[in-house]
Amino acid sequence: MEPLSLVLVLVPNQKISLPLLKKKKVELHIKREDLIHPQISGNKYRKLKYNLLKAKELKYDTILTFGGAYSNHIAATAYAGKKDRMKTLGVIRGEELAGSWTSNPTLSAANKQGMKFKFVSRADYRKKETAAFYNNLKAEFGNFYLVPEGGTNKLAVKGCEEILTQKDSEFDVICCSVGTGGTLAGIINTATPNQRVIGFPALKGDFLRKDICKFVENGNWELYTDYHFGGYARVDESLISFINEMNQNHEIPLDPVYTGKMIYGILDMIANDFFKPKTKILAIHTGGLQGIAGMNLYLKSKNLPIIDI
Repeated sequence: MEPLSLVLVLVPNQKISLPLLKKKKVELHIKREDLIHPQISGNKYRKLKYNLLKAKELKYDTILTFGGAYSNHIAATAYAGKKDRMKTLGVIRGEELAGSWTSNPTLSAANKQGMKFKFVSRADYRKKETAAFYNNLKAEFGNFYLVPEGGTNKLAVKGCEEILTQKDSEFDVICCSVGTGGTLAGIINTATPNQRVIGFPALKGDFLRKDICKFVENGNWELYTDYHFGGYARVDESLISFINEMNQNHEIPLDPVYTGKMIYGILDMIANDFFKPKTKILAIHTGGLQGIAGMNLYLKSKNLPIIDI
């Protein structure tokens, strides 16, 4: 089994054809990072690559990280750890999950890849970056290589700097959904000076700007916070319908937390003449498709339409 860190990744840019784009004379292409791997896809692959190399360099055999019930990062870390023959530990937000995680599609899949869990209360989870919390984990689990929630650190940003290729310099605008900001930071660092980078946060507010600034020096970027649909993991029927139409008409599956909202936002901005005619846009598909199964469980519980898989 070839180690994750040695896999050569080349993904296509898929051009989208829509009457709106033709009318506005704007081009939209999607970089299909979701095709990297069924489970270790998109930015999760990029963020883990150099962290796994560093863990091996430092002689660690265990990766510990954090996440919620349907975390893409948790799922990807479990698969990547098994592929690179490393043990994985997941500190999971929500102590109530300790008795029900086997019915959770993300956690059960991660466990099948060998990941072990520690479930903590939401109050304790908020303390995860404190020295006391870290020392308690060390006392319980011994030595481990720690990867932050969402995977963002300097090595993750380094991996995300490999998303754009020389060929992508033909685009005027690069768009990316934003969770913790690491992926956008990598893109900002490698975008050309004449390119405009736009981030679409999945969370309410503009607080991510400070986190992103820790990793970047270039100023050719901005955040647009109008397309979070009420906040992280919040959806409505219009978004679900849009995601299903994109899959049916263009064979591009989008996740409801990140890429679905970003593509919806880009097309809405195009419709409202945000971009000048002849603008060429490249949107980064950051993967995250494993989370659809969990979202569909929630949608079914609310008697809402589900996302086609």
